[in-house]
Amino acid sequence: MVEQLRAPPEPVDRAPAARVSAADCGLLLLRITFGLLLAGHGCQKLFGIFGGEGLTATGKVFAALGYHPGTLYAAIGGASEFLGGIGLALGLFTPLAAAALIGVMINAMVTVAAANGLWVTQGGLEYNICIAVTALALAAIGPGRLALDRPFRWGKGGWREAAFALCVGGITAGLALSL
Repeated sequence: MVEQLRAPPEPVDRAPAARVSAADCGLLLLRITFGLLLAGHGCQKLFGIFGGEGLTATGKVFAALGYHPGTLYAAIGGASEFLGGIGLALGLFTPLAAAALIGVMINAMVTVAAANGLWVTQGGLEYNICIAVTALALAAIGPGRLALDRPFRWGKGGWREAAFALCVGGITAGLALSL
């Protein structure tokens, strides 16, 4: 009778510790390389380092492209590249980081590259498309297990995260182009 009143023993969780896969390491390598290079590209605009011209000179280029005030738009573009790149490198707010880069690349495609065809050797779309598609793919796939986003829902990637990145990037690009 006493045996019947006892609760059954709790099951022991013997799930093996998750291992870091080659895919996780590959995503980390992609995020760090891609993210830090884009962050560096933003630093060229913002701070004039890594061979960049800095904010004042970049602002004049933006003004010549029709963005007024040019320095403000140069700061927004440079900050988007810098923060978006850092976000992807760390795997932090990945869909938002991807959206920042997608938005900047849409603007670059519309204002500079589209008139020059596809290939970057003629100043075309190739480079901008590669950046935008890579950022979108990282939002869709997710940053991997070796990312600061891992505990959050958006850290897993998916259709919703990719749609967010594409829509927010497109909307912000559209706003910048219309002002």
